[in-house]
Amino acid sequence: MRRFSSRFVLVSLVLGLAAAPAVAKGDAKRAPAPAKTAPQRKGPPVSAENKKKLAELYGGFKFGMSKDEVLGVLKKQLDQKYEEKIKATTDVRAQDTLRAEKKTELARVSSSYIAFDGKRTGWDVSIIEEEFAHNTGESMFERWENSSGKNQRRFFFFHEGKLWKMLVSLDVSIIPEDKKNFETFQGVMQGQYGPGDVEPGLITWRTDEFHVRAVDKLKIYDALALVIEDPRVKQSLIALREAKAPPKHETSPVIKSVIDTDKSDKPDVKSNGNAVDAVIKAQGGGGTPKP
Repeated sequence: MRRFSSRFVLVSLVLGLAAAPAVAKGDAKRAPAPAKTAPQRKGPPVSAENKKKLAELYGGFKFGMSKDEVLGVLKKQLDQKYEEKIKATTDVRAQDTLRAEKKTELARVSSSYIAFDGKRTGWDVSIIEEEFAHNTGESMFERWENSSGKNQRRFFFFHEGKLWKMLVSLDVSIIPEDKKNFETFQGVMQGQYGPGDVEPGLITWRTDEFHVRAVDKLKIYDALALVIEDPRVKQSLIALREAKAPPKHETSPVIKSVIDTDKSDKPDVKSNGNAVDAVIKAQGGGGTPKP
């Protein structure tokens, strides 16, 4: 399974690097020059109208919320969802069943919480594999959002216990195979949210408050994802992940000698694929996906 080909949008690891301090007289060694950082991509400006559409991806949640606060919002959403169903029937047994379903759904979300503390998890090779790192104070839980014809999944990412990112995996089961390509995906996404910064398999919209990524994961996971994140937290996390990353090991010459360098024995992989008008329709008939 793997490999999530879409890369993170590059941001500077350190802002405002000053010149290296002057060397004291008599010091035989020169101070090292400051490290160079990659310039931050900006892309087209986001209009006020499109910013409002993109902000709907918050789904009622706010960056900085704790796990309990997120669960509290989820509980209110479930209360509202099930209240309508309970009122729609006078069957007492059916009402009790619905109340039990609501309780089970919230418990399942809470029990999905996981801290990325170095132990390998089932998420290390998955649709979210490049959205977190270990031993950096990161954690996550997820929820299936199956309502109004949608079958999508929302992942909540925390750093030091505070919500900083959400990833919504969209339902692409109704999309015809011949529509699963990046060109269609790009047209639909930019038609919905306006011009973005386009890279292979990735479209990014940037505002001061948040960044949104539309990510093509069809090649490996047959999935499309929308990610909304706090750029300030992301910037500090990238630096922390770099500092905490384990050293890379050189591949053994013996192993190198038997690797098929031309990849002739590998199966063909479909060209970058992604979404379609059906994605938008599946999320609410032409509007922004809502939880």
